[in-house]
Amino acid sequence: MGTHIAVLSNPFAGKGRGAQAAAAAIARLHDEGAQIRSYAGTSARQTAELAAQALREEPAALVVVGGDGTLSGILAEVTAHSVPVVLVAAGTGNDLARALQLPRDDPGDAAALALQGVPCVVDVGEVHSALGTRLFLTVAALGFDAKVSDRTNRLRWPRGVLRYYLALVIELLRLRPVAFRVSVDGEALHDAPGTLIAVGNTASYGGGMPVCAGAAANDGMLDIVHVRPLTRLRLIRLFPLLLQGRHLTRPEVSHRRARRVEVAAPDLVVYADGERVGAGTCTIELRAGALTVMVPRRGVQR
Repeated sequence: MGTHIAVLSNPFAGKGRGAQAAAAAIARLHDEGAQIRSYAGTSARQTAELAAQALREEPAALVVVGGDGTLSGILAEVTAHSVPVVLVAAGTGNDLARALQLPRDDPGDAAALALQGVPCVVDVGEVHSALGTRLFLTVAALGFDAKVSDRTNRLRWPRGVLRYYLALVIELLRLRPVAFRVSVDGEALHDAPGTLIAVGNTASYGGGMPVCAGAAANDGMLDIVHVRPLTRLRLIRLFPLLLQGRHLTRPEVSHRRARRVEVAAPDLVVYADGERVGAGTCTIELRAGALTVMVPRRGVQR
């Protein structure tokens, strides 16, 4: 393994924050005396190609500047190598950085973990469906919240956060129970109608919403949260509890931990790390310990 540090950035992450974060990260590493090789992708495909190129050059660490989606988009390349990853959170949600207690407000401090951090071996989620095999880092969402994400991506107006709120209103008006069929750890597939299912490798999605409160990224287990069919009013009333991570004790919510879950439903879509990762019948499991991330000494360790 070489002595240089590779810096791979998505300049468009976080509505343009990626470029500034990359500059700050590179400046800090230069100040620390590190030898840098820098790469900047302008699309998901180019970023994956650059990640493969950077890893072939065997850096001591790969610094990834972007959001959860940036890192999840190159997981196939990263998990095929032993190079540790340093995540400089510059996305919208940054839920993996939150889970691993990485710096989220100072790109320089985050990048410096390439030199000062300790390795943390974490799990990677894996979705098998009609879309093929897709990897994810945080929470796979099925049902209502996946429909909101899908609607948001399909809307062309308005821009920014207002588009998400409009999608939320539309899907609330269209709210119907989802005819989920679920199998956990090889049990028989059974009917489990509900409003949503969340399958978590980490606790939160959407920028800190702890839907799978208590989930840990390095325990080799998935946290499965199932919300039973709700009326619009009851779903709205559940949201404040969800935001505080207090929803798991509610009678309409069930929570279990497992290694593998199969879910089927009509027109099912699955979203994770801000991207569509599954459709139709899907199986979700883990690649235990597939990724090494550099974290602060106080962070999550195995």
